[in-house]
Amino acid sequence: MGNYQPTIVPYEEFDVVADIKAIRKACKGLGTDEKAIIEVLANRSAYQRMEIKQAYFDKYDDELIDVLKSELAGSFEKAILAMLDPAHVYAVKELRRAMKGAGTDEDVLVEILCTSTNDDIAMFKETYFQVHERDLESDIEGDTSGDVRRLLTLLLQGTRDEGYEVDDALAEQDAVSMFEAGEGCFGTDESTLSYILATRNYLQLQATFKAYEQLSGTEILDAIENETGGTLKDCYTAIVRCAKNPQLFFARRLNAAMKGAGTDEATLIRIIVCRSEIDLETIKDMYLEKYDVSLKDAIKSECGGDFKRLLLAICH
Repeated sequence: MGNYQPTIVPYEEFDVVADIKAIRKACKGLGTDEKAIIEVLANRSAYQRMEIKQAYFDKYDDELIDVLKSELAGSFEKAILAMLDPAHVYAVKELRRAMKGAGTDEDVLVEILCTSTNDDIAMFKETYFQVHERDLESDIEGDTSGDVRRLLTLLLQGTRDEGYEVDDALAEQDAVSMFEAGEGCFGTDESTLSYILATRNYLQLQATFKAYEQLSGTEILDAIENETGGTLKDCYTAIVRCAKNPQLFFARRLNAAMKGAGTDEATLIRIIVCRSEIDLETIKDMYLEKYDVSLKDAIKSECGGDFKRLLLAICH
């Protein structure tokens, strides 16, 4: 949907031997040359970084990830390691992290599942089992409950229509169903709303939201605010925002990660690394438009050290 711009593209003068030598040199001797590591990894595509990882092992008989773990620390280390995983492997590690320990970070589950294609979701299920020897659907069912579980399970089926056709009659019909499930009756029938949000294509959903507003006089996000609460409200809001404008959804997530006390580095890493070859340039545009400050300036003011330098390099 649309002409979305990445910030990272394959490096035209890619020389894998020169790159592994530069990284080896940066990690040798006293101290680590973080700048040299950033210079290489932040300017190579994910595929080129996988080649670097393999070539490093072939030449030096050392796992690059182990070498960097011993040299780096903190958020900078986490971001660099994220860049050395294939995107689908990193995504399933994030899904697992969101469910491990006390409590579940549903925001992460929704962010990943509702912005992924059906093929992505099929790949996640397979990769999750390979990496963690666990079943993704079973873990999500075990870590969530009620309507949230039903919604996430629906998203995991990977049955969203991915076409660009808009059926106005269906939009009207869905709008009526949503109204009758929510504002038009006592209590809210979440299963109807969940099914529509999890299966219709984004353009179809946009038409449905317009029809809903004409029918009810209430904007869909206001209706969700009034009719639902807690995690389910957050899930519905995320899907609606994503359907309206995925890049603005990510800009909002980045802003929330840098607001208030402390910075949510995990969210910054996940979005900036994972979207860098898809639409990060467009997300930057949306950030500036929404917050009247550039994403790079926000990162400069909220992050520090090599972590800041790396994120800025990925953002270009």
